[in-house]
Amino acid sequence: MAGLPWYIGFGVTSPTSHTARIGLLIALVLAALAVVAVALFAQAKAPSNGSSGGEAGSASSGASARLRSAVTVPGLMEHERRFQAIADENGGNRAAGTPGYDASAAYVARELRGAGYEVTVQSFELPFFEEVEPARLERRDQAAAGYYARGEDFVLMEYSGSGEVTARVRPVDAGPGAATGGCEAKDFAGFPEGEIALLRRGHCTFRRKAGNAEDAGASAALIFNDGRRGRTGVLRGNLGGPGIEIPVLGTSSGVGEEFLDAARSADAEAHLSARTVFRNRKTSNVIAESPGGDEGRTVVIGAHLDSVPEGPGINDNGSGSATVLEIALQMSRLEIEPRNRIRFAFWGAEELGLLGSKHYVSRLPEDEVSDISAYLNFDMVGSPNYVRNVYEGPDATEEVFTEYFASGGVEVEINSALDGRSDHGPFAAEGVPTGGLFSGAERIKTRGEAAAFGGEAGAAHDPCYHRSCDDLDNLDKKVLRQFSDAAAHATVVLARKDTR
Repeated sequence: MAGLPWYIGFGVTSPTSHTARIGLLIALVLAALAVVAVALFAQAKAPSNGSSGGEAGSASSGASARLRSAVTVPGLMEHERRFQAIADENGGNRAAGTPGYDASAAYVARELRGAGYEVTVQSFELPFFEEVEPARLERRDQAAAGYYARGEDFVLMEYSGSGEVTARVRPVDAGPGAATGGCEAKDFAGFPEGEIALLRRGHCTFRRKAGNAEDAGASAALIFNDGRRGRTGVLRGNLGGPGIEIPVLGTSSGVGEEFLDAARSADAEAHLSARTVFRNRKTSNVIAESPGGDEGRTVVIGAHLDSVPEGPGINDNGSGSATVLEIALQMSRLEIEPRNRIRFAFWGAEELGLLGSKHYVSRLPEDEVSDISAYLNFDMVGSPNYVRNVYEGPDATEEVFTEYFASGGVEVEINSALDGRSDHGPFAAEGVPTGGLFSGAERIKTRGEAAAFGGEAGAAHDPCYHRSCDDLDNLDKKVLRQFSDAAAHATVVLARKDTR
């Protein structure tokens, strides 16, 4: 028996209605597929953001997806190339108090004004330190003699004093198990006046060690890296401002151990020289405000704009500055309207001790500090041997990142060791909830980190940290994309969060 026509099972009673019914069926199938596709797209592009759901949550998710699509690596790299060009045109760096920084600030302010933001350039003075002549360090005892290489074996610490010294090197509580390592005045009991103090890194600030040495009559101080994993290279440090009058050099752990061994077995003698000057110079922060949003619930998104004098600072912190700038520009272009006021901040003189963010916070009236509902910081978000670190913080500023990454199956690590190391510090000190992202600096990548994030165990997260090679080749674009997406998402979520 021949089978019945296929359309009988669909209620088609005659060939006359065959074509119309097929068209209806196809339309229904296509409509169902479209609904499924839209749902899958929404799930992929709008990961969990910690909102309470409903209309506000849907609006944030949609705006997040649009902003993340607009903030692209090519867009970030346009800013990075401009920062590199500025450094190339201004002695190889964009350090605070230099023409390179001023040109960077002018570029950022111009871009933001062009996007319709109200921009304030907040000037402040900083004690500008300059090494007038290259410092020298030479060993001159009977056991060995010779010059050490500046930059590879030692550097002059920022805000070091001047002087030329030939004297015996005397260790001050400098052994591997040092209890306080020169952090207490009692460590210098009986210290012979005029000798050079040899100090191991650790326990307190470099300024405190150097100040104790100077008070004890030392003619100079050598502070060497402690030799722990990731801390063997030359020690680059900052004394936090003028006031130390003796020369203070940071050395590698190897140089420090050489002097330490020589001092144990015989007299260790060194010759060193440093010539420095201090001048007050002006630098600035660049602040941009969204035209709308609740001033009583202001979200601040920040990154430091300055580099160190040694290089152009394309990862540290061109990567963070480019990310914040591109988010601001694209939010304006897309006409994303925040429920809360958004303030984008580009800090000066972070590398000299968070001077820009400290100045800004110290000048805010108390009621304006309390109006800041959150501060997010982006400092180094493109490290070539990266980790994915989320700042430890209050739930709102930590979970906005962790939930976003979790929704995409991306592994991150909560970092609790970043307190006060970057520009979130002054805000946190005033009780403002802070958060942020960090891809790693000079610390050595562990095997566990390599297993979680890829890359090379036993190598620095950023091998060009605070060096001249921190240029356009010193970026990993994968983590730059991941972190810029997360930063864009967090900005929208906090901008639209209803906390009433």
